[in-house]
Amino acid sequence: MITFTLNGEIRQFEGCEDTTLLYYLREIEGITSVKDGCTNQGTCGACLVELDGKAVLSCRTKMKKVNQSSVVTIEGFDPVLRETLGRAFVEKGAVQCGFCTPGFLSRTHILLKTHPNPTRDEIVKALSLNLCRCTGYVKIVDAIQRAAKAIHEKQSIELNQDPAIGSSFPKYDAYQRAIGAADFVADMRFENMVYGALKFSDYPRAEIIKIDCSVAEKLPGVIRVFKAEDIPGERITGHLIDDWPLMLKSGETTRYIGDVIAGVVAETEKIARVGASLISVEYKEQEPLTDLSIAETSPIKVHKKGNLLSETAFKRGEEIKKVLQSSDFVVNATYKTQRIEHGFLETEAAVALPWGEDGIRIYVQSQGIHEDRRLITRILNLPEDKVDVTLVPCGGAFGGKEDLTVQGHAALFAYHLKRPVMVHLSRDESLKMHPKRHPMILKYSLGCDKKGKLTGLKADIIGDTGAYASLGPAVLNRSAGHAAGAYYVPNVEVSARAIYTNNLPCGAMRGFGVNQVTFAMESAVDELCDMGGFDRWQFRYDNALQEGLRTTTGHILKGGVGLRETLLAVKDEFSKARFAGLAMGIKNIGFGNGLIDESEVKIIIRSENHIVLHHSWTEMGQGVDTVAIQILCRETGIDNPGIIDVQHTTTANIAGGTTTASRGTFLLGNSIIEAARQLKEDLKSAPLAKLVGKTYQAKWTCDWTTAPGEGDDVISHVAYGFATQLVILNEEGQIEKVVAAHDAGKIINPALLEGQIEGGVVMGLGYALTENLVQKNGLLKTTKFGKLGIPKIKQVPEIIVKIIEAKDPHGPYGAKGVGEIGLVPTAPAVANAFFAFDGQRRYELPIKKEEK
Repeated sequence: MITFTLNGEIRQFEGCEDTTLLYYLREIEGITSVKDGCTNQGTCGACLVELDGKAVLSCRTKMKKVNQSSVVTIEGFDPVLRETLGRAFVEKGAVQCGFCTPGFLSRTHILLKTHPNPTRDEIVKALSLNLCRCTGYVKIVDAIQRAAKAIHEKQSIELNQDPAIGSSFPKYDAYQRAIGAADFVADMRFENMVYGALKFSDYPRAEIIKIDCSVAEKLPGVIRVFKAEDIPGERITGHLIDDWPLMLKSGETTRYIGDVIAGVVAETEKIARVGASLISVEYKEQEPLTDLSIAETSPIKVHKKGNLLSETAFKRGEEIKKVLQSSDFVVNATYKTQRIEHGFLETEAAVALPWGEDGIRIYVQSQGIHEDRRLITRILNLPEDKVDVTLVPCGGAFGGKEDLTVQGHAALFAYHLKRPVMVHLSRDESLKMHPKRHPMILKYSLGCDKKGKLTGLKADIIGDTGAYASLGPAVLNRSAGHAAGAYYVPNVEVSARAIYTNNLPCGAMRGFGVNQVTFAMESAVDELCDMGGFDRWQFRYDNALQEGLRTTTGHILKGGVGLRETLLAVKDEFSKARFAGLAMGIKNIGFGNGLIDESEVKIIIRSENHIVLHHSWTEMGQGVDTVAIQILCRETGIDNPGIIDVQHTTTANIAGGTTTASRGTFLLGNSIIEAARQLKEDLKSAPLAKLVGKTYQAKWTCDWTTAPGEGDDVISHVAYGFATQLVILNEEGQIEKVVAAHDAGKIINPALLEGQIEGGVVMGLGYALTENLVQKNGLLKTTKFGKLGIPKIKQVPEIIVKIIEAKDPHGPYGAKGVGEIGLVPTAPAVANAFFAFDGQRRYELPIKKEEK
């Protein structure tokens, strides 16, 4: 018998003494404020609690260590203290996705007992066990100091209630997330719910000879084992191209280690996982294709049609060979970038349950509920009105939750069993299954004249899209379209190809192919400056895009171009720094390229104290729901934002695509403005109470962009964001400061905007220096979350954010999206800073610092 106190109350536990405290808290006590982010690896801190006054990771703490001890979770805090901590985090913008926040609050609670007025250094040291992928940590430190001050002065923190445009209005639902009171998908529980687990391939490339499920089927607690033959509809689907099987059949060949062979549903998750491990698969192993440099022409074919998935190619201006031959200075270099894991703290989960007559409702954390419904209806062979997909705001995504992972399997299992089924990936499984950032090989030839004006660019780019297409064609298309970065280059010739291999699939990740080409372009520009003796700041200023100039694709910019202003914002600090690196960035907003960007909203007046706002954009930490409320209040004059309830479900029957391409604020804002016009008019003659039952609906569409190479009047995207980042090193060659100057158009919410950029910068520093998801022969070198190189708080330098408001002519009030551009210029700015320090050029990521 293990006896202890939990939040001041005596508890007794008679189970296995090696049960983790995390399991006990979540599954026995139902305390889901403690989160499972790394599946007992002890690397993320989301499960941190207090044990006898000390901080412990509950995922690594066995129940035998809890005997005769005191355990405290957020629920056991003094209510006033809990409210103060939560509000401090909300006020300072320290809550983005919120998955990690309860762990940070628990650590703060312990810290303030011994350090009631902690310094920033003391806070950083205390938070060494906690990981955050969203915020960049800056605002977390700010929040802890704010909480300490409020506690010391016995103040109550009153949150800003002004939703005006330009106000740091608190993030929607942030307080509930801060204190762990808001459910993520894996926190949800339904009556009669059972659990699914997946059997993954043991090899990246092997013919499946036989699948034997007999032992698994006999395991007590197993309800059913599912195979490919149980799929009633289409087994092979995909985001852009139908090439990805939900499950493989005997006789087929696996393409990567994340291929699913079968699924097991059982009474508990533990039994389901044991059952999956008992499925025996006989393989005929084959040599995998894993080398990107030879994959395009390799005799090994990942798919029957060959290994070339897609190609984007275009020329503009004069013949590039002649242009470069006549240029005074030319850089010829090959750059390589690595595979990167998104590192969101919440691993993939979905809960599906019977809905209506022969229908399915599924709760997801994905970046596109309508895309999920499209694919699930095909898999189950159901009409759309039989499938409802409801979003549960997720614990980070960064592009990594655009493809189906567990949604299709959960829906399939629930469809057959007529019971609620949860499928939840472990951290190990998540690393194996979902698409990553594309590794690329980029061959660049960049020229300029003796006056320092760029003359021409030839770029040949190949990207490892892995086993399946995912968003590969679009990512490489975006790389091509941004190959010249934020520069005006009069003559370009670009080719970008996505190549299949037996590596992990690669798709969308924050920056969407632009990070890689920006590293190449900015590195080449810096080398040109070295060749010609040009001032690095002035060269960029002279060649920077501005109104009337053409982008890589030939798109003539016509408004909202604050790039030169971002350069001016960092000029003085660059001039003063001894060791500094510069890089500019451009990032599209919206799909563009001839595709339709659209957003539809529905506003329903339920009562004078309840307005439902339906939209289809995923809240994943960036604050899109908050921006939606601010814009609705601005347009209608509603002065009580608390009555607005934001919902995301396909039953609203409104158009919407995936939350990607930094387009959420831009498109959603415009659609809310359209929908609110009639509501605003009605409010002139009637109060809300008289409008109960009315619905206001509108769609905003951009359908005027052009595909690459289509006509002379090129409009590649509806808008662009621009940035300049400056990285400053100290005398030891360590990063001391990052200055991030961004043209974000009109600022809707300063705190959210700064948080996005700070988080982007830190993710960019990881991309530059430490992060690398290594595969060898198609297998992962490690599935340890702590070995991925994701930056922790002690690695974060000073970050200064400077905002330029060059209003976009199409954006809501002139606003632009900043979700991705925050890390677009970071890696090359780091590389260029190291060159300033030691004179060594870096052509590969992650870069290494040479001794001076």
